[in-house]
Amino acid sequence: MKNKIISLLANLFLLFQLTSHLYASDQTWNLAQEGNKIILIRHSLAPGGGDPTGFKINDCKTQRNLNRTGINQSKKIGKLFKKNKVPVDQVLTSQWCRCKDTAKYAFGNYKEFTALNSTFQSPYNKNEGKQLKDLYSFVKKWNGKGKNLVLITHYSIITAVTNAVPSSGEIVVADKNFKVLGTIQTD
Repeated sequence: MKNKIISLLANLFLLFQLTSHLYASDQTWNLAQEGNKIILIRHSLAPGGGDPTGFKINDCKTQRNLNRTGINQSKKIGKLFKKNKVPVDQVLTSQWCRCKDTAKYAFGNYKEFTALNSTFQSPYNKNEGKQLKDLYSFVKKWNGKGKNLVLITHYSIITAVTNAVPSSGEIVVADKNFKVLGTIQTD
């Protein structure tokens, strides 16, 4: 009897976690539907960490790239935006191939924005101050006119501006001051 009660309580706890996560996601999508938000997306799944020594921004073969799961995750992101009728003003992305590919598979059209480039490893870690200044300046001037600004970037940039630590493909919805309003997992 005691084991059945423990099992029932464990199942109820799991159900509570699942429904509260779904409710939080619904609330976050509702905020995104309102527009005028900054929507930061960490690039979809690209196995590994950092990039190989000597990688080149203009040569995807030298970088860590999306795998099949990451490509599918990117397509899912695009479908979620359409399903939830989230208005998009523009999509800006880091110059890293995994970010550009996430943007391409999710949204089709995008523009590169160097302020979104990774600052995780040398020599790019020296650029963080300038990049963040450029990003803050751009967002301050941006007027969504009821639509959202989508920024596809790396955890290093998202964490620097929001203190959130997103997983691959995670969506972080923030206001223009980068205050996090909610997050959505896409895995």
